[in-house]
Amino acid sequence: MTVPGPIRDGGPPPRHREPSAATTVVGVIGDPVAHSLSPLLHNTAFAEMGLDWVSTGFRVVAGRTAEALVGAMALGIRGLSVTMPHKEPVAELVEDLSPLAARLGAVNCLVGGRAGWRGENTDGAGLVAALRRGDRFDPAGHRCLVVGAGGAARSVIAALAGAGAAEVVVVNRSAARARAALALAGPVGRIGGAEDAPDSDLVVNATPVGMAGGRTGTADTEPVAPWPLDPSRLHAGQVVVDLIYHPAETAWMEAAAGQGASVSNGLGMLVHQAALQVAAWTGAEPPLEAMWRAVGGGSHAGHPSPGVA
Repeated sequence: MTVPGPIRDGGPPPRHREPSAATTVVGVIGDPVAHSLSPLLHNTAFAEMGLDWVSTGFRVVAGRTAEALVGAMALGIRGLSVTMPHKEPVAELVEDLSPLAARLGAVNCLVGGRAGWRGENTDGAGLVAALRRGDRFDPAGHRCLVVGAGGAARSVIAALAGAGAAEVVVVNRSAARARAALALAGPVGRIGGAEDAPDSDLVVNATPVGMAGGRTGTADTEPVAPWPLDPSRLHAGQVVVDLIYHPAETAWMEAAAGQGASVSNGLGMLVHQAALQVAAWTGAEPPLEAMWRAVGGGSHAGHPSPGVA
């Protein structure tokens, strides 16, 4: 996405605005949504840009997506960030989809207009931007491996292929889902296995494994959940990303770092996909550095970053 130059460059710190009847409203819909960092990121951007806009969370339970979209449009809400469990239902409900959102069958960003909602997907582009900024890694010409075939994985697979990756290997327990996700990579994609990890320059875990710190429960006697991929296959010189950002460092990330790999979590993807949403809503360049500071990020390696929101 090409956007104009920044609205605000330097000067005094942004001044907090109290919302009023004239305030433009955007939000994030999901369930759960109370944990979401997206409103913080959006509001930081709006304050820095000097805009009388506000972002908030709206808990929308599964099965009520259509009602939420109609209500939000009736209320004049300018845009919505979409997270689980609504990404696929929104793609089915909205007629005006970007080509990428249509290919993925998933929407994470809605832009309101007189004609209705337009659905976009900024997840994969957010990861590629985060890799370039935080990991100093450009996928172009490199071998990439993605674990998973769900919504987050599909966005990553498409983005890596679109960024010029030499190869995108998809590893997933379900062969049928792997084949469906593989189609998004085009000629550079193939189905692989854990044995492909040592030869990959980038390894991305796009599954929820690791959100509980690597265990199926909390008791020490409970079994350890399966690794997304055996970390003993990883090594120095590789970039390893776990799209989970809570906890900030999963057991898998820690093990990968122990093998010498450069590791990061999903915070970078979160920040950059939110920045792209702000750009889509406002038509102006978002203040990335301010957004990073808002969530405590400098370089995102080893700091807090599917269904990203």
